[in-house]
Amino acid sequence: MAVGTNSGADTGKEVPALAGVPLLGSLFDLKSDSLGTYLRAQHRHGDLVRITAGPPGMRAELYCVFSPAGAQQVLASDAARFRKDNHFYQEVRESFGNGLLTSQDEDYLRQRRLVQPLFTRRRVDGYAEAVAAETDAVIASWGAAPGGVVDVSDEMMHLALRAVARILFGTDVEATAGVVAECFPVITDYVLRRGYSPANVPRHWPTPGNRRAAAALDELYGVCDRIIAQRRSAGAGAGADAGAPGEDLLTLLAAARSSDDGEFDASELRDQVLIFLLAGHETTATSLCFALHLLARHPEEQDRAREEVSRVLGDRTPGAADLDRLPYLTQVLKEAMRLYPAAPVIGRKAVAATRIGEHTVPAGADVILAPWVTHRHPDYWPDPDRFDPDRFTPEAEAGRPRYAWFPFGGGPRACIGQHFSMLESVIALAMVLRAYSFEAVDTEVPVGAGITLRTRGPARCRIRRLDTP
Repeated sequence: MAVGTNSGADTGKEVPALAGVPLLGSLFDLKSDSLGTYLRAQHRHGDLVRITAGPPGMRAELYCVFSPAGAQQVLASDAARFRKDNHFYQEVRESFGNGLLTSQDEDYLRQRRLVQPLFTRRRVDGYAEAVAAETDAVIASWGAAPGGVVDVSDEMMHLALRAVARILFGTDVEATAGVVAECFPVITDYVLRRGYSPANVPRHWPTPGNRRAAAALDELYGVCDRIIAQRRSAGAGAGADAGAPGEDLLTLLAAARSSDDGEFDASELRDQVLIFLLAGHETTATSLCFALHLLARHPEEQDRAREEVSRVLGDRTPGAADLDRLPYLTQVLKEAMRLYPAAPVIGRKAVAATRIGEHTVPAGADVILAPWVTHRHPDYWPDPDRFDPDRFTPEAEAGRPRYAWFPFGGGPRACIGQHFSMLESVIALAMVLRAYSFEAVDTEVPVGAGITLRTRGPARCRIRRLDTP
C-alpha cells in the first residue's frame, strides 16, 4: 500500500469493515483475543480495516493500519496528525504520570531535550556492568531451581526489573525493586480495565478496585518521592553504583537542566522514573523471555548462538563493545521481537482527515497500529510464523521497508531507550546461554495485549548447567 497524499477532495474508497455481531460488533472478539482479531481483519480485508465494538451510544470505531507504509505515515511522515489523545493513553497518564511516554506538545519536547543527553550511546554503554551483575545473580539462583525447570517469563521479568531499578536508583535498588514488583501488576491491571472499558466510575469513588489501585499508587509514589528527596538533598553522586561514571540515572535526571528548559521539579522527576520503570523492564523482559523460549524450541539455532558467544567472549564478562561482535545473537533478539513485539499494539487519535493509500481516515478517529500484525505481513515476511534469525542479516534488512519491523515505534516519538534495551538484552542473553542449555517444557505460550505483551501462562524451560557433566 503506497503512502497517500492529504490534498484534494477525493476521500478514496470506503474503508472495509470487519463483520461483528449485531449491536455489539467485535466487542467480545477484542476482549477475548484482540491480537487474533487484528490478524483476522488484515487477512480478510487488507491493510486498512475498520472495526466497531460496543453498543450504540458507547461504540468504539477503530481504524486499523497494518502496512509498513501506513505505519510510517502515522508515526513519522504525518505524525503531527496522529496524537496520543485517546482514552487508553489518558488512563496510563493518570496512573504513571506525564513522562516521556505520555506527554505531548511542548511538555514532550522539553522533557526530550532534558533527557536526551542521558541516553547517548556512550552514557548507556556505561550501564553494561550493572546489567552483567544482575544477570550473574539470576544465573547463580538457577542452581536451586526445582527439578531443573525455570519459568523464563518470571525470571526475565525479575532480571529486567532488577537491572533497570539498579540503573535508576543505584544503591537504593533494594528499597525499590520489591515495591515495584508488588505494586506494578496491581496498577497495570487497573489501567487496562479502565483503558478498555467504554465507561468508568470516577477514580475517587471508594470501590474495591479504586481502593486497591490507590493503595498501590500511594506506596509506589512514596518510595520514589523519598528517594528523590534524599538524592536532591545529598547532591550528585549520592546513588553511585549503576555503572555510569559515578552516577545513577536518577542523579543525572535530578541534575538535568538548561537555560531554555529549566529542570525537572520533584513531581516531574517521579513521572519520568515511573515511565522508565514501566517501559524499561516489561519490554526488555518480554524480548528476553521469548528469545530464550524460541531458542529452547529450536536447538540448532541455540547451538549456533552459543557457539558465537563462546567464540567471541570466552570466559570474560561481556561489555558494551561486544554488541557489534555478536551479530547472530542480535539477529535472534530481533526475530524474537518480530514474533513477540513488546508493544504489540500502538494507539493514536487522528486530529485531521488523512488519506492513507486508497482510503481516508476521518478526523477524530481512533487509529490502531499493530506491530503484531505488520511483523507477520505475508508480503514482507514469508512463512511469517516460522522462527528464522537469518531474516535479520544486513542484506535481508536492506531489502525490506523501514516499518516492516518497528518494535520501538518510530518517527519523532521513537523509544528513547532502544539502545539500552538492546544492550541489556544482548548481554543478558549471552551470559545465560554460556551458562545453561535450554529445552522447552511449555512448547506454546499463550499471549495477550496489555500495556505491553503479556504471557497468559508459564514459559517453562528445563535447564542444564554447561560447566557440569
